[in-house]
Amino acid sequence: MRRQLAALLLTGAFVAAGGAAMAHHSFAMFDQENPIDLVGTVTEFKFTSPHTFILLQVKEADGTNVIWNLEGGAPSGLIRDGWTGKTLKPGDELAVKVDPLRSGAPGGAWNAAKLKFKDSKPIVTH
Repeated sequence: MRRQLAALLLTGAFVAAGGAAMAHHSFAMFDQENPIDLVGTVTEFKFTSPHTFILLQVKEADGTNVIWNLEGGAPSGLIRDGWTGKTLKPGDELAVKVDPLRSGAPGGAWNAAKLKFKDSKPIVTH
């Protein structure tokens, strides 16, 4: 009986942890139905697990500069495509299509296929 109870508790813990992990990796906060185009200057590139981030300074229509916090995939996936922590540097000018935050805050999700330098050159060439 004790062994069955222990197995049941252990199974419950795995199920609970699995749900939390799935919730953490959800991109539900991003509006994937209405992507937007941004052009801006990299202020920081965070090549960290579990997600990468680009802080992109974007000039708004009213002339103000806004820092957009853009969340990307895991470094391990980018490494397979030739990226490193030094692929993007402060001052790099980018053009990117992002899935914006549903909240309207200046943030969104990016992926490498929809990111290029402002002059249309690819970020990574193989």
